[in-house]
Amino acid sequence: MQADRPWAVSADGLVVTVRLTPKANRDQIDGIVRLSDGRSVLRVRVAAAPSGGEANSALTRLLAQTLRVAPRDITLVGGATSRIKRMLIKGDARAVATALEEIREVAAR
Repeated sequence: MQADRPWAVSADGLVVTVRLTPKANRDQIDGIVRLSDGRSVLRVRVAAAPSGGEANSALTRLLAQTLRVAPRDITLVGGATSRIKRMLIKGDARAVATALEEIREVAAR
C-alpha cells in the first residue's frame, strides 16, 4: 500500500482502509486523509448508529453505490468494532482504484 493511497491490490480485488464516523448528519465520503501515525485512510461518515452492525452495513451500501459495485462484492475483513476498517472490494481492482482516484481528486478541490 502506498503511503498516500488507502488501498492495496489483493488476489481477490482491492482492500481499502476506511476511517468510519457513525451517527453523522448524512452519509458521505469526505476524501482521503492521513492519520497521525502516517497511514492514509478513506474518511467516511454515515448516519447509522454503530450498534448492531448498522454503521458497517451503511458503509457497505455507500461504498457500493459510490464505487459502482454490488454490495455483495464488499466484505468487511478487519475492524468490525473499530473506527478503522479494512474493506475488501471484489471485482475489477483497476476500475475500483480509478473510482477511488476520482474521489481523491474531487476532495482535493
